[in-house]
Amino acid sequence: MMADLTGRVALVTGAGRGLGQGIARALAQQGASVVAADLNSRNAERVAAEVNALGQRGLGLFVDVTQRESVEEMVAETLARFGQLDILVNNAGVHSAPGWIEAIEGIEAGEDRDQDWDLAYRVNLRGVMFCTRAVSPHLQSRRYGKIINIASIAGRLGRPPFPHYSASKAGVINYTQAMALRLAPDNINVNAVCPGLLWTDMWEGIARRLQAADPNRNQVDAYEVFLESVAQRIPLNREQTPEDIGKMVAFLASEDARNITGQALHVDGGAIML
Repeated sequence: MMADLTGRVALVTGAGRGLGQGIARALAQQGASVVAADLNSRNAERVAAEVNALGQRGLGLFVDVTQRESVEEMVAETLARFGQLDILVNNAGVHSAPGWIEAIEGIEAGEDRDQDWDLAYRVNLRGVMFCTRAVSPHLQSRRYGKIINIASIAGRLGRPPFPHYSASKAGVINYTQAMALRLAPDNINVNAVCPGLLWTDMWEGIARRLQAADPNRNQVDAYEVFLESVAQRIPLNREQTPEDIGKMVAFLASEDARNITGQALHVDGGAIML
């Protein structure tokens, strides 16, 4: 079958819900054992149970990707339990710090909040670096590995309300290219996936902010606000799903994609064409 991951062990950060959960499920469906790591241990264990139900080995672990020690413990526990690690999916991410939705007046006036920049950098970019650094020695020793970083179409085209998020995801794309070059001699592929518009907790927060900024939008629920954006920005006029992203990740993690590295592939219904 395409994207056959039988015998592989995958580590997915931010796997406790939403996009990460969809990625973990897709990898398991293609035959991989999956370590679901998340800041919320209960959610991580729930996703690991889903992996087990699909007939693969699942393990739920706590991780705070902003803390080097926590990341190193996650990788050490993965190796202790499975004896190998083949695939890293750097999915853990945040949009903004708490309070962003309510900070309408300042944001509309172009006043960026320091806490949004700080948290986006620490989780979205520095966290990717910590995880990549922690797994690289093991992958290099085996001369095999697949690293997939979850970026965003926001990393391709910045938008005024959240430059901190766009900049952090642009950094992920650039870091992906740098690591692809560094790790290529060790037979390690490093790629990024840029999702389009998915109805997740993150996008629900954006929709709520749009409603707060425009009272006319309070007449519909947050999901309808999201669908308005889909209609405006997605040529195929349909939202993307965690399953869509998971299938792309599974492909990039497989030997079918062995000659693809350093790329940032869009799964966005045609929103951005580069």
